[in-house]
Amino acid sequence: MSLKIFKPYTKSTRGTVMVDRKNLWKGKPLKSLTLGKSSTGGRNNLGRITSRSKGAGHKNKYRQIDFYRKKDDLKAKVERIEYDPNRSAYVALIKYEDGIKNYILAPSRLKAGDEIISGRNKELKIGNCMQLSDIPTGTDIHNIELNSNGGGKLVRSAGSSAQIAGVDENYCIIKLNSGEIRKIINTARATIGSVSNSDHQNIKIGKAGRNRWKGKRPSVRGVAMNPVDHPHGGGEGKTSGGRSPVSPWGQSAKGLKTRNNKRTNKFIISRRKKRK
Repeated sequence: MSLKIFKPYTKSTRGTVMVDRKNLWKGKPLKSLTLGKSSTGGRNNLGRITSRSKGAGHKNKYRQIDFYRKKDDLKAKVERIEYDPNRSAYVALIKYEDGIKNYILAPSRLKAGDEIISGRNKELKIGNCMQLSDIPTGTDIHNIELNSNGGGKLVRSAGSSAQIAGVDENYCIIKLNSGEIRKIINTARATIGSVSNSDHQNIKIGKAGRNRWKGKRPSVRGVAMNPVDHPHGGGEGKTSGGRSPVSPWGQSAKGLKTRNNKRTNKFIISRRKKRK
C-alpha cells in the first residue's frame, strides 16, 4: 500500500497523510461473520466513567477474526483483503475446501487468490500457520499464541512481526518488536510473515475531527485544571504542575513499571527497551 498526500486546499488537508486503500475490498463485510457493536462512552455497568476521553464516534460492526487457525490440513483460498475499523491491520476473508469462510489477520504481501494452510510440518509460506517447533530460527512470525490452543495473543498490530531467536528444550525463544525476549512453549502456534499495513505508522490525521470519528474526545491537560481535579492543577498563571508528572490518581507518568504477574516472570529473558 502507498501513502496519499493531499494538496493544501484547506488547513486540514495541508498536513494530512493517509494510507491509500484502493486495492482493498470496497463492499460490505461478510454478514455471517459480523456482530453488532455498541459504544460504551467509557462507562462501566454502573454508568460511571472509567475510561476518560471516549465517546460518540462513527458506528461500526465487529468482524469475528479467527485467531486460532485450528482447521488443519485444509487448504484455504484468500477471497479478498478488507479494511477493519476495529484494528490497525487489514483482515483477509478466506474460504476453506469444505466451504467454511473465516476472517484472519492479513499478513503483508498476501493477495486475493493465494492459498494458505494450517497444521504440522507445512511449507514455510506467508500466511501458513504452524507450531513454533516447525518454524526455523530467524523466521518472521505474527499472531503468536502464549499457550497451546489459546489463540493468537502477541504481535497483531499493523506492520509488526517477531523472530524466533533460538530453542531451549520445550520452549522457543522469541524476540518481540518491543525488544523483549521471552520463552513460549513450542507447541503454541504462530503465522508466517509480518502483519499487513506497515504504512499505518506514517498516518497524519490532519484534523481533530478525524479523532472524533474514531470515538476519541478531547483530553484536558492537568495543568489547566483546579487542584481538586488533578495533582498538577492550581497555581498562579501558567505553572507547570510543580511536581513530577503523575496521572490524576497520583501514579507516576514517567516510565513506572506497573507489570505485576509473578507467575509468568520466569518466561521473560530480557525486558523491553526503554523509550528514549
